[in-house]
Amino acid sequence: MGKLLGIYTSTGGVPKLSINSVEVDLNGLIGDEQQNKKHHGGPLKAICVLENEVLCKLRDEGHPITPGSTGENLLIEGFNLEIGSVFSIGLVELEVMSAASPCYKISASFTDGQYRRMSNEKFPGETRWYCRVLSGGSISISA
Repeated sequence: MGKLLGIYTSTGGVPKLSINSVEVDLNGLIGDEQQNKKHHGGPLKAICVLENEVLCKLRDEGHPITPGSTGENLLIEGFNLEIGSVFSIGLVELEVMSAASPCYKISASFTDGQYRRMSNEKFPGETRWYCRVLSGGSISISA
């Protein structure tokens, strides 16, 4: 069974900062913003998700990645996502629409700035995922 480990938002850019709870609508997390709306946000890229298993693997490789540092909105574990996966965080239901292409703006999270380490093309499944919101609601980190 999957679990929500973290919720992250920003007024644009990275890192996104941890919050305890948030409202989710069809456009994503209320209060979260993106600097480049050409490549981020919108209904098919409403929420960016990172699996904790990927974060831990990257840390084990020596990368200085931290929760929120690559622009993800949700840090989760136990879901085993791929394109087309549908999963729920409480009453919020999400569908994985695409892998999030890595961008130079997350290079500080990687040894020698190697942000392409999160490329789904080069390392299948070791990426962040863009999700659309099928049903919104409130989510929070449980104690």
